[in-house]
Amino acid sequence: MTFFPNKQYPGAGPYASDYFDLYAKGSASVDRDAISRAGALLADTALRGAMIYSCGNGGSAAIANHLVCDCMKGVRSGSTLKPKVHSLSATIELITAIVNDIGSEDMFSYQLESLGARGDTLIAISSSGASPNIIKALNWAKSNGIATISMTGFGGGDAAKIADVSLHVGIDNYGVVEDIHQSLMHILAQYLRVSHFEDVSQLGSVKF
Repeated sequence: MTFFPNKQYPGAGPYASDYFDLYAKGSASVDRDAISRAGALLADTALRGAMIYSCGNGGSAAIANHLVCDCMKGVRSGSTLKPKVHSLSATIELITAIVNDIGSEDMFSYQLESLGARGDTLIAISSSGASPNIIKALNWAKSNGIATISMTGFGGGDAAKIADVSLHVGIDNYGVVEDIHQSLMHILAQYLRVSHFEDVSQLGSVKF
């Protein structure tokens, strides 16, 4: 198997051309029906007043945190939807206490044990799809009536297999996978806003 990049480049511009080509290939690999199911699930969760949780490690943690902003602020702007969203990657004090005193695999599932309730939804973001704390969170959620969406890359790992909805990017480059996960986050948030916009006639003049 050949991974990108597999050669040196004379400049950042030519590198960018190949990177963007790979991004286009990766975005095309994401199942559109799965994106539709994810959008419908998040809309239903929000309309019922249930919680949407997100989690991820490293760069995926930043995407999980960004999701909160785009849903709690972005989705609410001009729409009838008021989603309740919380990132399990956000509170460094709690995370480090769990990791230090209990274990890194419990980083997210331990929080769900206190916060999660049947009917909620968890979005778990992992480029490899194999992070132990992501897998444990997905398994706990599924065992306790919480719907699950995974965002993965590479081979998808167990996260792609466990989740109710798998948003898999079939690319073997962390940067590209994370970029597309970020795009998926924006797509889902903007879709929720558009589909519940108060004044549809104003959509063409509204900034997104």
